[in-house]
Amino acid sequence: MFSVALIGPDGAGKSTISELLERQPMPAPVKRIYMGVNLEASSLMLPTTRLALALKSARGRRSDMTAPSQQPVPAAGSPVRRVAKAGVRGARLVLWLAEEWFRQIVAEYHRRRGSIVVFDRHFYADYYHFDVATEGRRPLASRVHGYLLEHAYPKPDLVICLDAPGAVLFARKREASPEWLEQRRRQYLRLAEVVPSFVVVDVDRPLDLVARDVATVITEFSEKRRA
Repeated sequence: MFSVALIGPDGAGKSTISELLERQPMPAPVKRIYMGVNLEASSLMLPTTRLALALKSARGRRSDMTAPSQQPVPAAGSPVRRVAKAGVRGARLVLWLAEEWFRQIVAEYHRRRGSIVVFDRHFYADYYHFDVATEGRRPLASRVHGYLLEHAYPKPDLVICLDAPGAVLFARKREASPEWLEQRRRQYLRLAEVVPSFVVVDVDRPLDLVARDVATVITEFSEKRRA
């Protein structure tokens, strides 16, 4: 079987559509795996990640974890303090890389057992703009992460971009501005230039119709692979 990544900005309905696909006529069983940066939305994670999130929560911080992709603020203070900050960032990246590969191994297990693996989001798509495509000076962690995503991390066989204008996405899930959602939308759409099997599905419709169209895209992709 093969893997499918559902990508798109917040409000595009990725989680809902991936759930609805389990009830659609499909050429094989569907296994859903969350491949996004918000670990609170996933029940699948390494014990070390659970421990790290629990420690963050115990310190009164939000229990999430993401790979570093933004330029860090230069550490102030003594050289020892700066080295300690760099060590923390390095440890954080190692934990995040382990998490990414763990989920990929689980996905490969289900794929080899005959399931169509449907990724709710995908690390390559989410980090492509920041850690892979961005030119110029970047933090070491960003460069390492981007290199591994581009050259080592397995890509999904099919990418389906759930697309709608930023204003529509904002009306559904008011967690970011319409302008930011529109910018993110355009970043996802640019992946069509680097992903061989890339399909855009309009989600400015009832989600049951969207799920039906996504199931059709997956079925047609499966038939082409078998031909």
